[in-house]
Amino acid sequence: MFTGIVEELGKVEAFDRHKSGARLLVGCARVLSDMTLGASIAVNGVCLTAVDIREDGFSAELSPETLERSNLGELQPGARVNLERPLSLQTRLSGHMVQGHVDGTGTLEALRALGDGNWELVVRVPRELDRLLVYKGSITIDGISLTIAAVDDGVVKVAIIPHTYEVTNLSSRKTGDRVNVECDVIAKHVARLMENISSK
Repeated sequence: MFTGIVEELGKVEAFDRHKSGARLLVGCARVLSDMTLGASIAVNGVCLTAVDIREDGFSAELSPETLERSNLGELQPGARVNLERPLSLQTRLSGHMVQGHVDGTGTLEALRALGDGNWELVVRVPRELDRLLVYKGSITIDGISLTIAAVDDGVVKVAIIPHTYEVTNLSSRKTGDRVNVECDVIAKHVARLMENISSK
């Protein structure tokens, strides 16, 4: 479980595909302080398992499901990735409850400067996710906990404050990029419950 508050920008050192998926090596520092072998780590909002830990980074295996459902399969050496360690019970919940289970990928349609370091991020999400998104609700984009400022016909707009822009990989994003999208887990449970009720 995560919060969507990015702790560090990591750098992809290597991305090696193999028959049953891929192996990702990420260079980082801060998130290594208490990382243990087998620990969870969110990379661009995708919950991965650290299978090798070094002084200057960690490796994780990517399954075919992860490669298909997220944008991690497009990573290249040198790419910046958002990193977050799992939530501990002693930590304040600054963002929202994030599972690291990406629901799909959206397309970045615009990243507009609003002045004073503020930005507007516009993302087109898959049609099937539209029903899980509400005005002022939570959404996770590439592992970043954000508040929906507007949602209409599969297009989501969120406000990006200067701090978020500076400490995440948003500054390297461009129009057309695929971004990982995770909807609020509460919205998913409520939607499922309502589907079950309406089918009876």
